[in-house]
Amino acid sequence: MSLSTAIGMVSESLRNLLVAEMSLIPAVPVTILAPDEAGGDRRINLFLYKVQENATLRNLDWQVKRGEPNQLVPPPLSLNLSYLMTAYAPNDPQTGNSAAHSILGDAMRVFYENAIIPENHLVDGLIDAREHVKIMMNTLDLDELSKVWSTFTQPFRLSVLYEVSTVQLDMLSSSERVMAGRVRQIGKPRVEVPFKPPVVGAMEPASGAPGTVVTFRGTGLAGWKAYVTIMGRMIANGEDIDEDTFQVTLPNDLPAGFHEVRVDISHLFRRTFYFEVTL
Repeated sequence: MSLSTAIGMVSESLRNLLVAEMSLIPAVPVTILAPDEAGGDRRINLFLYKVQENATLRNLDWQVKRGEPNQLVPPPLSLNLSYLMTAYAPNDPQTGNSAAHSILGDAMRVFYENAIIPENHLVDGLIDAREHVKIMMNTLDLDELSKVWSTFTQPFRLSVLYEVSTVQLDMLSSSERVMAGRVRQIGKPRVEVPFKPPVVGAMEPASGAPGTVVTFRGTGLAGWKAYVTIMGRMIANGEDIDEDTFQVTLPNDLPAGFHEVRVDISHLFRRTFYFEVTL
């Protein structure tokens, strides 16, 4: 992400996901309001109540700017966002809050099935983000949850907490600096690292439906090209590898059973895996 507006983009993307994937009829409106702000009687609401810096990514080194190999940029500000999800519905004289419970359950199903927000639900500014936008249910004891609600004038309602990560905000261009040039000194012996060929160590997952995206992991893969075939059918033909993992989408028309997957890294390393197609 490069925009300081990425936090708002994440909230919009979460709303897009719920609007598109919730299955109740009639459709449930989705709002992004504080609990004490007026909304409809029947809706699901997301309230961003806490923003924290990601402790794991806090101390990253300066990085090379995309497309400019001689320019260094400071590490992005990496954030975790905490949301309060609450369902609203008119009370029934007999069943009480059951309608709101149904709405909440359907929204929870959507977030569970889409733990990484699919690209087609992301707003444009997040599509090229370095990190996936991941959704995870967050456990919180009743006392802390009550503290969140006590800030507002509305009575407590059944709610679920979610943590969304990682949201990265790039620094302004004025913070960039030019990478110092390296000079090879004449007359000094050169010490070179022995060549280590690329190695693919694992394929994940090992089974799934047709069209599954499989991830290959290994060492020394960055900078090489990937050639992948499944049962002799080319599905990656010289794709550039930027890091020690790369992904390939399997064909949608694979029949059930075990299929041989052959991986070739720039003709320096070859390995065969087996993928089980389950229908």
